[in-house]
Amino acid sequence: MSLSIRKEGTGFSVSSGSSLLLTHSSDFPLLSAGSGVAEITSHHGNYRIRDRVGEPIRTLERFEILQDSGDTVSIRFSPGGAAPATEGTILLTLSTSHDSAPGSVTGSVTADVPFNRLAIHLDIKKGSGIYGGGEQFSRFNLRGSLLPLWTQEQGVGRAHNLVTLAANLHSGAGGHWHSTYFPQPSFVTDSGTWFHSDSSSYAEFDFRGNRRKRSRIALFFWTGSVEFTIGDAGTLSGAVERLSTHLGRQPRLPDWVDQGLILGLQGGSDIVRAKLATARDAGILTAGVWAQDWEGRRKTAFGSQLFWNWKFDPALYPDLPNLINELHDRNQRFLGYINPFLATEGDLYREAADRGFLVRSPSGEPYQIVVTTFPAGLVDLTNPDAFSWIKSIIRTNMIDIGLDGWMADFGEYLPADAVLADGTPAKTFHNRYPAEWARANFEAVAEAGVSDRIMYFMRAGYTGSSRYASATWAGDQLVDWSRHDGLPSVLPAALSLGMCGVGIHHSDIGGYTTLFGKKRSRELFARWAEQAAFTVIMRNHEGNRPGDNWQWDGDTQTMRHLARMTGVFAALRPYRREVLSAYTGTGAPPIRPLNFHYQDRQPGPGAPVREYLFGDELLVAPVLNKGRSTRTLTLPSDEWVHLWSGVEYGPGRQTVRAPLGYPPVFYRKAGVHNAFFAEIGGRFP
Repeated sequence: MSLSIRKEGTGFSVSSGSSLLLTHSSDFPLLSAGSGVAEITSHHGNYRIRDRVGEPIRTLERFEILQDSGDTVSIRFSPGGAAPATEGTILLTLSTSHDSAPGSVTGSVTADVPFNRLAIHLDIKKGSGIYGGGEQFSRFNLRGSLLPLWTQEQGVGRAHNLVTLAANLHSGAGGHWHSTYFPQPSFVTDSGTWFHSDSSSYAEFDFRGNRRKRSRIALFFWTGSVEFTIGDAGTLSGAVERLSTHLGRQPRLPDWVDQGLILGLQGGSDIVRAKLATARDAGILTAGVWAQDWEGRRKTAFGSQLFWNWKFDPALYPDLPNLINELHDRNQRFLGYINPFLATEGDLYREAADRGFLVRSPSGEPYQIVVTTFPAGLVDLTNPDAFSWIKSIIRTNMIDIGLDGWMADFGEYLPADAVLADGTPAKTFHNRYPAEWARANFEAVAEAGVSDRIMYFMRAGYTGSSRYASATWAGDQLVDWSRHDGLPSVLPAALSLGMCGVGIHHSDIGGYTTLFGKKRSRELFARWAEQAAFTVIMRNHEGNRPGDNWQWDGDTQTMRHLARMTGVFAALRPYRREVLSAYTGTGAPPIRPLNFHYQDRQPGPGAPVREYLFGDELLVAPVLNKGRSTRTLTLPSDEWVHLWSGVEYGPGRQTVRAPLGYPPVFYRKAGVHNAFFAEIGGRFP
């Protein structure tokens, strides 16, 4: 599909087919540019980012069309006023090809000195919601927001409350509404616009718009060159399909994941055997165990933490290969843990340091990065030999002894002043690091020929993670009900990533972070398990302080409830597999916002999300508040059947009972799976 450029007064417009994609005029310039010096400091994975401005951002009104061949357009921009057109110019090149998605354009913006700050200004249909930006825990519709894009710790609390204040006073770890492990310079809109930039620099997407009554947004990049793709698919679902096709989608999950809960526990071989037996006797369906301490533990002020030397610990797991074989004989799996750090006390750290495989400080020594309370070295993934080495560790020490998967943790901690082997500035590679960490895991599994049986899950990510991370998880939520960092935050996290092409998402049942008096309750664990039953993966976590938190085996009532929810999860397998196939084929995420299928249910800017669609036939309304036994919600324009009672509901505001074990879930009366859902409701009355 060829490009079309049309001059209009003091500007021009660019279309692909019938889709108007870019506009420029002296009043509303397409590009702005300036210069600056970034000042980025970090502490425990939390970053302070400032820009020392050298040349103020100014609009580029003047333009000259250098080439217009139909498939390629080149335009030179420069500031207006008295500045000569040859000083400080920017070249915009737009192209399309037979491989491009219909109605899309690929562009590159390249600036001359002194510009190293660029902004692209776009018109978005007025009133259209904007979604994406990676994994966003507080806001789903980003219209009206200024969104920084930098991978970092999520933060503790992430709002103006006492927990956030305490975390900031303690270690500067409180975070902000936009703090995220997984940013991505992508977005989609209700009207079908989709955008992605391949830049890995720090960026700010300004979705506040409405400049002079126009819905004009600005995408700022701290770099002198930007590549991007923009398209128009006509609908939100079409935009997600084309964006996810452009980026690549996650590989298929192994079939064993559907069996039930991945039981998170630790403590050694004897405890694994004993607790699996407890779960079995309680009727809890399990797919396997996730023993994050397979490589050993250490006690710190933060809680029970792991010893980052990626070999199985002979004290805790003296017979780990035999234990794994024993579990396989019982159709159970064993999952472990790894991250790109190395404990300074371990032999793998010494080997990596001796071979030059670690990220270095400005002084040339291996960078000592403090994660919580102890320093560690970070593998330099720009070094091809180091990249191959960490893959070999995964292959030899994990895959070859039988592990069926693992948590591939971290990826957010590359310091901005680090020195990398290939000479790439760390400020540029920082966002790319988690995607390269995902690629290392992906290649280790693929090269071992075991992609059909292994599932690893990651919290940090960036562009490329959708191709390489077999699953994501929402990270370290507080063990509470808070909107920005508790159970409610996992809904916008899953929905926003789904809009960016990352559909296989789950969270730690019960949350993770216990600090400042926060302790997991029995009720919270139960409600979290209910939400997880209507996702693609069920997995619990003991938390950073297991002894302070309510656990899955805390009492008979909890285990009976968990047995019910794992039964529901396993029963949904045929439907879940169809939903996952739809994601593989079209990019439609398993967890979808209501407006994915019902355009009149567009969420307001910054509004909380309290319901979602699981596929196109189930509507899930988890109980997200403490002490509630009913839920009030507004059903979209369709006929619905309550899963547990079989009572039919029309569209509109409804209040339903929601005792423990009966989260409000509805299926479409006209759906092709209605008999299947009715059967499930009958099995779990």
